[in-house]
Amino acid sequence: MADVFVSYARTDKARVAPLIAALERHGWSIWWDPAIDAGQQFDDQIEAELKRAKAVLVVWTAASAASRWVRGEAREAADLGTLVPVRFDGARLPMDVRAIHTTDLDDWAEDTGSAAFQALLRSLGAMIARSGANSSTVTAPVLRTHGAAQAGRIGICVLPFVNMSGDSEQEYFSDGITEDIITDLSKVSALSVVSRNSAFMYKGKQVDVPQVARELSVSHVLEGSVRKAGGRVRITAQLVDGTSHDNLWAERYDRELSDIFALQDEISEAIVDALKLKLWPEEKQAIEQRGTTNLDAYNLYLMARQHYATGNEGDVRRNEAIIRLCRRATEIDPEYAQAWALMAVGQMLVRMVNGGIGDGGLSAAERALSLDAKLAAAHAVKAGILSESGRHDEAIAEIGLALELDPESYEVNRAAGYLYFRQKRLQDAIRHFEKAQSLVDTDLSSSNMLMTCYTATGDTEAAHRAAQVTLSRAKKALAQDPSNGAVMGFCCYALALMGQAESAKGWMSRALLIDPDNINMRYNFACALTTQLNDPDAAIEMLRPLFQAISLGLLNHAKADPDLDSIRDDPRLMQMMAGAETRLAVEAVKL
Repeated sequence: MADVFVSYARTDKARVAPLIAALERHGWSIWWDPAIDAGQQFDDQIEAELKRAKAVLVVWTAASAASRWVRGEAREAADLGTLVPVRFDGARLPMDVRAIHTTDLDDWAEDTGSAAFQALLRSLGAMIARSGANSSTVTAPVLRTHGAAQAGRIGICVLPFVNMSGDSEQEYFSDGITEDIITDLSKVSALSVVSRNSAFMYKGKQVDVPQVARELSVSHVLEGSVRKAGGRVRITAQLVDGTSHDNLWAERYDRELSDIFALQDEISEAIVDALKLKLWPEEKQAIEQRGTTNLDAYNLYLMARQHYATGNEGDVRRNEAIIRLCRRATEIDPEYAQAWALMAVGQMLVRMVNGGIGDGGLSAAERALSLDAKLAAAHAVKAGILSESGRHDEAIAEIGLALELDPESYEVNRAAGYLYFRQKRLQDAIRHFEKAQSLVDTDLSSSNMLMTCYTATGDTEAAHRAAQVTLSRAKKALAQDPSNGAVMGFCCYALALMGQAESAKGWMSRALLIDPDNINMRYNFACALTTQLNDPDAAIEMLRPLFQAISLGLLNHAKADPDLDSIRDDPRLMQMMAGAETRLAVEAVKL
């Protein structure tokens, strides 16, 4: 059940998408279908989602007011008592809903601190609270909002702690400390904590605390720094009032590195005290319960997590480094569930992109779940592994559980997007890729997949928007690693989609000289050649060396990928696919 169901006209998507992203950042779950066409009949799923939603946000424009589809949803919501309407351009409203107060959003300008957006938050918050109170059959879940809409809970954002070690390679440690404090504070029922992914959008930026508080609708911001040298660590932290910019609490800790776990507990409990909150015994116990108490295992896991967050997904060396680091962490502490789950991710990526022996991470994922059955990331990676093995029903069950456990997780939403994409459920895939893209501002794979999905569904405007996001993020990634082949592949596709054919071909030529064996890059080049550059012969030749070594995971992806539909019946591609299937079947027998 979503907090908010959004009804709009498809032609208004570019205007509606930023509004939805802002509401999701506020913490509400959103249900919207980017492929609704005017005049389309209700189907069971859409009607069920509308009836289950706590609030129905109808976006009135000239196009939506003329749509029988949107008008019908508005009438249904009005009858249910869940309608919250907004409008752009002074659109003339249908007569039967004119009596309901409507918020004008012409002046919001994508500013979450604007009076118009704040008015919308108040309207939605009141409707959601009322719907939850009136429900007699369903217990309303705890909202993840951070402001006035979540009465009784204090909203707080933990900004990424600054690495003061004088060594950029220690960045993984300061990021890890930040993430653990976010996790700890999230266990306090009186707090509403901004997710890691939203907080890390401010990493490396000059931050104005009141602006952050407005953008994330929180009342408090925690910021700090970490200096690790030798066997000691120094952490400074300060809790700031988001409105007055006053320091409510500040402290500097200078300890032995071996005290790091106790130190994290102290910081979390000091913040609770500064906010004059009561920490219940079970919450204190939850905060003190760590994935591991072994410093060496913890350090290795943080390094592996940094490789995963910042590396080139198609780089087998990066994936193997994740596996080695996590394997060593689990040798030191066999009960470290998070390390087992991340090892499973690395093994799945190696198997999916590069093939090879092994179970693709299934054993590691199941080991993680045997240690922590509520670890959403472990359910998500297990879903991906099961899908690669053709166990689709089990995969759907696993991803459903992962989304239930942590609907705000980037990893979970990204995994859900890929799972639904390979089942050709493009609208479901779009919803989760959009969510993943909004959660991590360095995510390129989701924006790349959105270009494909929107192109396949004929939504040119949304595809261009995804291409612009891709190019913006790729520029930053290539500034750090100019030889990142996967990113070059994304760039080529985006440029081709936006009609810059010569630039796309130039990128392609340069990239093939730098990293000719990058499988992900070649695959994306072929997709650009088929869908955007209208050169099927070049696409076939681009794919030829890829299919000689293609893994089962990438082969299954290619079978479902609409980017290859225009050449799917080409005898050359059919022969390459058949040859790959034969080779993989022989290899499977040998295992």
